[in-house]
Amino acid sequence: MEALFYVAPVLMIVLVLFGAGAVIRRSRRVNSAWSSGLTAEGRCLRTYTTTSGGGDTMVSTSLHHVYEFTTREGRIVRFEERGGPGTTLVGDIVTVYYAADHPEQATAHAPSRGKLAAGAGCALVFFGVIVAFCVVFIIVAHKMFDFMGS
Repeated sequence: MEALFYVAPVLMIVLVLFGAGAVIRRSRRVNSAWSSGLTAEGRCLRTYTTTSGGGDTMVSTSLHHVYEFTTREGRIVRFEERGGPGTTLVGDIVTVYYAADHPEQATAHAPSRGKLAAGAGCALVFFGVIVAFCVVFIIVAHKMFDFMGS
């Protein structure tokens, strides 16, 4: 039974670390596309929304766009992006930012490094609080089991 008080928080920490890694990878990917200096004219091919939640939980809706552009080398690239502006409609022309070595990781979001850093920073602080809570929980559980065992 004691193991549950150690295993559950450790599993939560592992999941949170995977989430933090995903936030960092996404931020680096978007920043790399912005920093490359390569842009192309892209076209919005499709927009759609996804909904999650409902019932007893809050409903969350995300807007997705599917874009297509041609790199300087002539390669046609299609990518999907979440969270774009609601004013971008099918057929609209957008500026696409991409890195030459990974054009499939392009973005149509306008460069906004401060917003990107703030969003990633807030997510990482939130994840850090969860990890700290789990560590404190493990320490308190360990002390409690030591006290009860004495």
